[in-house]
Amino acid sequence: MALVHALVFNPQTSTHLLSWLFQLVRTFSLLVHVLFKRSSYFYILPCSLGDYYKGGLSSKVKCIVSEEYDRAAPRGVGHVKVAGNYAADLLPNYEHKQEGYPITLYLDAKTNSLVEEFSTSNFVGLNSRDKKYVTPASSSVLPSITNLSLQTIAADVLGYEVERRDIRVDEIGNFDEVVACGTAVVVTPIGSIKNGQDEYNFGNSDEIGDVTMELYKHVRAIQNGEAEDKYGWNVQVYA
Repeated sequence: MALVHALVFNPQTSTHLLSWLFQLVRTFSLLVHVLFKRSSYFYILPCSLGDYYKGGLSSKVKCIVSEEYDRAAPRGVGHVKVAGNYAADLLPNYEHKQEGYPITLYLDAKTNSLVEEFSTSNFVGLNSRDKKYVTPASSSVLPSITNLSLQTIAADVLGYEVERRDIRVDEIGNFDEVVACGTAVVVTPIGSIKNGQDEYNFGNSDEIGDVTMELYKHVRAIQNGEAEDKYGWNVQVYA
């Protein structure tokens, strides 16, 4: 499955070309012989998306660390964009929304001590004092093209040092800003993260962090053709 971003006239929305490929296998048994008939299907679904979470970029989101559920197993397919990775989040996400937390943060399934990713987005921690952009290096995390784009902007434009490494869950409170990033959301500012009896708050108010806003403005300007695309990220699609 692949997710492709395309430009649209309304700068507050984005059009996504959601493509997926699946194979249907029919099994027939003839005495001792088993015959297989395979059929492959490829679909492309264009869909228009606005803010992924209520309030969009104008409102910080409350997050909770999942204690009862894991998202992806070690040496599994957590790094692949397959439906099963999202299905694992349906029940915990529903339960946490009932508790007032729109987004869930998952830890590694082996030790439950390392940050992996949010329900549908990569984790990014920003340390404005040391100018560091930190994101997990786990092999169970989906490699987000948006995260890679933000890393480039953070390093090239903002002068931040990018670190892809293990992030202990008790290290979360050291960040000045935390964002969830992905194709649909670009960046979603996280206001707080609850982990058991501990709760970490980011920023002194409901205002979006300065670095988060700078990252968002730069990547959106390139996507909307308002800034030079010196990285060659945009591709013109002809009807």
